[in-house]
Amino acid sequence: MAYYFFVIFFFFFFFKAGGIAGVSVDLILFPLDTIKTRLQSPQGFYKAGGFYGVYAGVPSTAIGSFPNAAAFFVTYEYVKWILHTDSSSHLMPVTHMLAASAGEVVACLIRVPSEVVKQRAQVSASSGTFHIFSNILCQEGIQGLYRGYKSTVLREALWSWRQDHVVNSWQSAVCGAFAGGFAAAVTTPLDVAKTRIMLAKAGSSTASGNILSALHAVWQTQGLSGLFAGVFPRMAAISLGGFIFLGAYDQTRSFLSELGRESP
Repeated sequence: MAYYFFVIFFFFFFFKAGGIAGVSVDLILFPLDTIKTRLQSPQGFYKAGGFYGVYAGVPSTAIGSFPNAAAFFVTYEYVKWILHTDSSSHLMPVTHMLAASAGEVVACLIRVPSEVVKQRAQVSASSGTFHIFSNILCQEGIQGLYRGYKSTVLREALWSWRQDHVVNSWQSAVCGAFAGGFAAAVTTPLDVAKTRIMLAKAGSSTASGNILSALHAVWQTQGLSGLFAGVFPRMAAISLGGFIFLGAYDQTRSFLSELGRESP
């Protein structure tokens, strides 16, 4: 019985900590994400909306952010607990990588539908989030909400490998900022492919979800600059996001841990 109480406590503890951190990042940095998406869109930055309506699509993010971030950290911490590698072991980085990858596979089940709706709203600010969501379901069904799942998992898994545990929340935040900025630059082509796949018209070759095909199409029409479209707002958003996300997560986790100790 004690084991089941532990599992329930474990779940809600990391669910809250991860969820609060995720919401903090997504809502604060949403305008940078909108600018990045419009720079990567096939119709071009200004036709996609330019600097107008930079909070278009925020309802989708607001709904999906908490469960998405919470799902990642619950899975991440649970896999680390199952593997329980000694902190001094040389296998510790591998444990973190496996835990982060598992976390992303689970979190993307929530993130991708939210991301598809959000990105289409970002490049079509005049359309409401619910209207876009309804259109996707009517025209493409549930599979339309999961367009770009493979490219998103690959991008996020590579990015999340920089996760690690450090001594305190400020160290977590600073390390997250530097590592996040570097990872953002390296994975930008995958992010461009994901954006093109999610925004492609239903039935087109890009909409099929083939990552290499999407990258090849961008390379043919826009070259290297197209593959790295939106790299600077993406680096800025993820560097700041890493600072806020890991700092807020670690601080919230410490706070909830203290509350747990003080409770009778």
